[in-house]
Amino acid sequence: MTSTVEATKDTMSEITPEIVAEHGLTEDEYALIVKRLNREPNLTELGIFSVMWSEHCSYKSSRFWLAKLPTKGPQVIQGPGENAGVVDLGDGDAAVFKMESHNHPSFIEPYQGAATGVGGIMRDVFTMGARPVANMNALRFGAPEHAKTRHLVAGVVSGIGGYGNCMGVPTIGGETNFDPRYNGNILVNAMTVGLARTDKIFYSAAKGVGNPVVYVGSKTGRDGIHGATMASAEFDDDSDEKRPTVQVGDPFTEKLLLEACLELMNEDAIIAIQDMGAAGLTSSSVEMADKGGVGIKLDLDQVPQREESMTAYEMMLSESQERMLMVLQPGREDVARKIFEKWGLDFAIIGITTDTGHLTLSHGGEIVCDIPIAPLADDAPKYERPWVASKQQDVIEASEVKAPETLSSALECLMGTPDLCSRRWIWEQYDYTVMADTMQIPGGDAGVVRVHGTQKGLAVTTDVTPRYCEADPREGGMQAVAETWRNLTATGAKPLAITDCLNFGNPERPEIMGQFVGCIEGMAEACKALDYPVVSGNVSLYNETNGQGILPTPAIGGIGLIEDVSRMATLAFKDEGDVILLLGKTIGHLGQSLYQRHIDGDVKGAPPPVNLDKERKIGDFVRTLITNGTATAVHDVSDGGIAVAIAEMAMASGLGAKLATPSEVEAPHGFWFGEDQARYIVTVKCDDAHKVITHILEAGIKVNRLGLVGGNSLDIEGDAPISVEKLKATHEAWLPAYMSTN
Repeated sequence: MTSTVEATKDTMSEITPEIVAEHGLTEDEYALIVKRLNREPNLTELGIFSVMWSEHCSYKSSRFWLAKLPTKGPQVIQGPGENAGVVDLGDGDAAVFKMESHNHPSFIEPYQGAATGVGGIMRDVFTMGARPVANMNALRFGAPEHAKTRHLVAGVVSGIGGYGNCMGVPTIGGETNFDPRYNGNILVNAMTVGLARTDKIFYSAAKGVGNPVVYVGSKTGRDGIHGATMASAEFDDDSDEKRPTVQVGDPFTEKLLLEACLELMNEDAIIAIQDMGAAGLTSSSVEMADKGGVGIKLDLDQVPQREESMTAYEMMLSESQERMLMVLQPGREDVARKIFEKWGLDFAIIGITTDTGHLTLSHGGEIVCDIPIAPLADDAPKYERPWVASKQQDVIEASEVKAPETLSSALECLMGTPDLCSRRWIWEQYDYTVMADTMQIPGGDAGVVRVHGTQKGLAVTTDVTPRYCEADPREGGMQAVAETWRNLTATGAKPLAITDCLNFGNPERPEIMGQFVGCIEGMAEACKALDYPVVSGNVSLYNETNGQGILPTPAIGGIGLIEDVSRMATLAFKDEGDVILLLGKTIGHLGQSLYQRHIDGDVKGAPPPVNLDKERKIGDFVRTLITNGTATAVHDVSDGGIAVAIAEMAMASGLGAKLATPSEVEAPHGFWFGEDQARYIVTVKCDDAHKVITHILEAGIKVNRLGLVGGNSLDIEGDAPISVEKLKATHEAWLPAYMSTN
């Protein structure tokens, strides 16, 4: 098709190599644009290509590898490729969920970056017809002593709380870590879970020709222009100059938008709906047209604008928040208009679907853009970048790692570190009980919300151990998936599916691409073995400043179903005299452990290996103990090992424990602080203990009887006891003290 683009004041700029580079495009990519168009693009068209071909929108460095992840299962209603993934909860209920990054904006402007990250992920969910019922987050900050860390923590936490609280959606959990490798690039990964009926799920494919294209929500401004491109590039010493690319959020408007969209969804009016997220009006219109196999023609003069004299370039690339694009059934425009005007929101018919297969834009009465859809979507560049495998690390024996003066002193030290201290200062700034369906508050293995009006519970968790992923990407990827599977299992939930947020450095460096490849391979293997498919996600690359990349951080968000929340497990000890059991084999693996970091003073060696058969076998057995009411408390063993897991159970209850090191153990510090995988601490009634242990052994599962719940201290035989009160004071102290320091 011959272009009909005419020269106007906002398309006349000469496209120089410098302008191409400023748009994040290589010379080869620009040459490909010229080839696809059979002419030179104008500035508006160049801007559109730049955002659609950015890593953030096109996944050009990751699509090849992402295809290796399992995405199907009997529980999956919608896998990757839509605004969010959807899984079946039975009885006509569905969970809609996704996790996404807002890393670069949050480093530049922490409050608005984090707030708009939360707003964006909630729009992804309610665009599908689901009411958001739970938020989670996975946060990574630099070293506590770094000059920016305290400021970034304060801003990000405030932004997450400010937006989520105003929306009336509970934030029920998450994770927060500190490491020097995030000094120049923090990570803010936001996750939302919503509930919908299986017969009321909405999609983004703009099917049909001649249907009205409607803009709803807030007006378009100049905030966020080139946000997607900025999120696809490394930082340098001038990163603060990118502050204008960070969007500004308004949760009160988003709340109105949520209610208006859900109200319209009860009418037979919507053909397709898409959030205006990264790349704004450009990505929403292109993605809807591509999925529907149609073209789309927009009259930009009809776009609601809050600033004067906006160019086509600015309108198409703006990432102003709280906006949606819809394709409506012809004749239903007035129904939709009345709903949005009732909620005080802008409503404008800005275009029509066509049979051209092109994105066509008019502005000021002239055609300013005419681009075929295909090169902007599935036909965008896809790279199989060179990669090298990470060097294998030696296994570290427990005997090679320094033993502590006492086990209790090591435990107290660990519980007061930035890695393991209480995150209460953070989660108390979030409203975690709004909507009145929260069944487990932050601090446990997973957050749990009731499926409203039922006895079903939805368990939600996020997790990854980046130091494992760097030491061995494949094992680290497997462990991240398996850890979320254990977190869900520890509540009694049957794990259903995951979303992911894959945070890495510069993929043009073969060693970084090797980390990505290894993590993907490990994730894929774990998801297949655990019947735990990937249904949505996000890739965030170029998390790197002046050549220093972050730790590879493939954050995993998992959800699971509890059939009856009255059978849900929690980690708190319940009663004096309960027997404490350890399920799973303990070698005493201290490589890459927190004990190694804080007590031995170094982090090295191979991470603990993951045995997926044992993960499945032991996890399924633990879930049976929960659902039949045998287990009185359950906690999976992860960072810090058995001692830390038991300490967390004690602090959650105020009850202590009398413990003993198994007689066959040669290195007690390895046993108590090793981070071997596929393990759970389970408590049972004393009268049930013999029978339960017999059943565990008959199932071919290793079990140790560690001791009894009781008293007010943790007392490992032969070691100095430590009071639960003292341990809790140490655990609670670090973060408030740190954040109160000027």
